Amino acid sequence: MSGTSGARIAYQPALDGVRALAVAAVLAFHGGVAALPGGFLGVDAFFVLSGFLITSLLLAEHRETGRIDLVAFWGRRLRRLLPALLLVLVVVLLVSRRLMPGTELGALRWDELAALGYVANWRMANRDGDYFTATGSPSPLQHTWSLGIEEQFYLLWPLLLIALLAWAARRGTATPGRRLGAALPVVLLGAAGSALAAAARFTPDALDRVYYGTDTRAVALLVGAALALLLARRSTAATTRPARHRVLGALAVAGAAVTAWCWATADGGDAWLYRGGLTVAALAVAAVIGHAVVSPASPTARLLALAPLVWLGRISYGVYLWHWPLFQWLTAGRTGLTGIALIAARCAVTLAVATGSYLLVERPIRQARRLPRPAPALAGTAVAGVAAVAVLGTVPPAPPPNPAIALDAPSPTAGAPTAVPPVQRPGRRPGPPRITFLGDSVSWSLGTYLPEQEKLTVSVRAVQGCGIARLPEVRYVGDPHPNYPGCEHWDDRWRKGVRADDPDVAVILLDRWELMDRRLDGRWQHVGEPAYDRYLAGELDRAVDIASTRGTHVTLLTAPYTRRAERPDGGLWPEDDPARVDAWNRLVRAAADRHHATVLDLNRRACPEGRFTWEAGGVRVRSDGLHFTPEGVQRWIAPWLLPQLYRLAVRGA
Repeated sequence: MSGTSGARIAYQPALDGVRALAVAAVLAFHGGVAALPGGFLGVDAFFVLSGFLITSLLLAEHRETGRIDLVAFWGRRLRRLLPALLLVLVVVLLVSRRLMPGTELGALRWDELAALGYVANWRMANRDGDYFTATGSPSPLQHTWSLGIEEQFYLLWPLLLIALLAWAARRGTATPGRRLGAALPVVLLGAAGSALAAAARFTPDALDRVYYGTDTRAVALLVGAALALLLARRSTAATTRPARHRVLGALAVAGAAVTAWCWATADGGDAWLYRGGLTVAALAVAAVIGHAVVSPASPTARLLALAPLVWLGRISYGVYLWHWPLFQWLTAGRTGLTGIALIAARCAVTLAVATGSYLLVERPIRQARRLPRPAPALAGTAVAGVAAVAVLGTVPPAPPPNPAIALDAPSPTAGAPTAVPPVQRPGRRPGPPRITFLGDSVSWSLGTYLPEQEKLTVSVRAVQGCGIARLPEVRYVGDPHPNYPGCEHWDDRWRKGVRADDPDVAVILLDRWELMDRRLDGRWQHVGEPAYDRYLAGELDRAVDIASTRGTHVTLLTAPYTRRAERPDGGLWPEDDPARVDAWNRLVRAAADRHHATVLDLNRRACPEGRFTWEAGGVRVRSDGLHFTPEGVQRWIAPWLLPQLYRLAVRGA
């Protein structure tokens, strides 16, 4: 393996095998392979290996030349990593403009720029700037967080290593081995500090900060760096005795067992991971790497050097770069595949694309003996060009003008409101009829995107992230999820909104939060089960009572079918089950009958074919499988909904 300025370390095929197993674990995890719930720790294996290799290259250069050429080192890193990343960023942008709704392009712009600047980990740690981003579909660039941590390591670690070696030399440490020995405690102290930072910062609410933070995840990189220092110090001393090889072999076996156990049992939200588990996982991988390097003829090294693993390891960077966006695009809905067939198709396409990237982009640039003379300027131009494309390419196209809506149009036959006696409200404030939307973020997206009308005033009091079910233990996309702060007092918030707006018609739309599993009477239950239905009916009665204050007429909208997120194997999460939506809508209709309210069948309008669909009436109606798009509301929902609400409001005015 070439270092900088001609420095080299011996090529070890087994290290490509480590790369292969690490990337295979990540693919299995993202593909929903149940046997590897901890496959995400393959990223930590990459970290350990990167820390080891980079430190070994830097030490080899220092040993051969007495110095470390930082410019050459950083240039090699960019030459190795940047071209493929730029290609991925451009392709992600082009595909996302076609597949993503315009409302999500703004978040993608910042994801692209963060990936380009190698700070994606901090972007992902703080991507919850608003509710829709925090709960939205995963970014097609979410996986670039690990590239950010590695590149930050490549930038800072050589500077620190130079300082450590200089400090050891100034202390009068004569031999190279002793200099490395003096630097080693500092590196170990840094690894311990990173582990302690993760333990100190970890809480369930701070999981993203700990998972993505450079300071809390640097432990694996520093463990790899410490291993390189140990082995470099050993190479300056006498040959290791065979007994020590046997000790390393035993440690490697133990390390492989611990790694397998972690990959087979860990969950990303487990507290033990951040309270020492990540450190143990890093040490386990380091034991395997150390034995493979010290004993290249050992069973450890021979197994890791099997030809298929070496081949996968060589293209592992491209596999990692391409797999996540490809997995996001090759969904069950688009491919018609689920389970093993889906993951097989995803992996096959990923391997094909990564192989093409390696042969046509990565290897030619990496092996080119001569690049254009102004290579840094060329790289800077390429980065600036992609940044400009990211900014300009994520500007959503201008929507077509909204259609004119005749509020006094005849009532449509489909989903027409039921007959309601006229309501006279004494003391009503003067002005045009007023409509207030109540509910959760789905109601928020509907009410907010309605086009303004001269004859009608619309206000939105829906609360993002809050339904009416307030049981605290919730399961969302298979994982525990707390209620958002304040949701337990949704009734007080609704009451204040209705009092402030004094609407003629209060529109209630509730969806996601009533469809999830919640713990009731000591067990997980959901809509459609008798005990849970009784609980929801009581909350729904309270909601209608609050909305009908001062004689306000209540209109209940049925919940549309959803496709919020696919399981990794392509199946639906329970809260996207159409049967649950149907069960909830039956409760909605029953509540309307009890309270003499109106029901409008929004589900039929948004899903005219009787099943979930992204488009209706020739426009994209759903942005993320749950919320509405502005164009879908303005061009398809509003012409159907607003005239009906207007008639109800005028009747009660």
